[in-house]
Amino acid sequence: MRAIWSGDVSFGLVTVPIKLYSSTQSHDLSMHQVHDEDGGRIRYERHCEVCGEKVEYKDIDKAYETGESSVILTKDELSELPADDSKEIAVEQFVPEDQIDSMIMDKSYYLEPAGKSAKAYVLLRRTLEESSRVAIVTFTLRSKTRLGVLRVREDVIVLQGLRWADELREPEFEVPKSRLSKKEQEMATSLVDSYSEDFDPERFKDEYQDQLHTLVEEKLAHGEDIDTEATFGNVDDDDDGDGNVVDLMEALKKSVDSRRKSSGKGSGESGGASSKSGAAKKDSGSAKSGSAKGSSKSGGSSQKKKAS
Repeated sequence: MRAIWSGDVSFGLVTVPIKLYSSTQSHDLSMHQVHDEDGGRIRYERHCEVCGEKVEYKDIDKAYETGESSVILTKDELSELPADDSKEIAVEQFVPEDQIDSMIMDKSYYLEPAGKSAKAYVLLRRTLEESSRVAIVTFTLRSKTRLGVLRVREDVIVLQGLRWADELREPEFEVPKSRLSKKEQEMATSLVDSYSEDFDPERFKDEYQDQLHTLVEEKLAHGEDIDTEATFGNVDDDDDGDGNVVDLMEALKKSVDSRRKSSGKGSGESGGASSKSGAAKKDSGSAKSGSAKGSSKSGGSSQKKKAS
């Protein structure tokens, strides 16, 4: 891992030297665009609309347009903004974690203690743990002032980026009111119960990326012409009818039944009672069958004696 930023976490007069690391990485296969006829790589160049010349990145400034006019902001002007030079993660307040709306959460980072001693780092970590709160912070990263929250993950302090309040959009639509029957709600609850279990992130895989890797490996091993059906098999869509759900109740019943079959779960107490009843009937049936067999054998013996 390579540190992408270094600075200090400050709360009150306490300063905690830290290094910042990205806590996530993309597993997507890196690809570039090529010409489909000859495989030549497609490259993008920056050209000025006024003079038509190719422009180097170092010669590019930024501009803001209002629709009627525009203003150019140079690199020097942007670099002189006070927030751009800040190397501080400033604690603004400590709040209960359940007050953080998951909708505003953004990218997360690991904070590593820097300097000769980790005492201040450990102090901040323990304070967060014992207070059962998280720290709301402001910081500057890549020339942008950001909002974040400090929380503890195992032994490490994590900085989770937060979006500003005005970045969260409100839905511009209304959900029509619908009347639900008690039975529909009960079936939906039963369906939720059948799917209920502890979350295991390792259980879920990015199937598209796995298949993409397989496709690349097959083409590298066997050349451009490969049989994709032989590689991935013939996947049949499990489509019931035309795919339009007309009866919500019927869809719920089918979903519950399908889930119970796939998970091997029973149908609850009533199902257990039915099983016991069925077992009792089976035992009774076995006993009758046994006595019938016995009678049959006895009858067979009598017939043999008469025949003799």
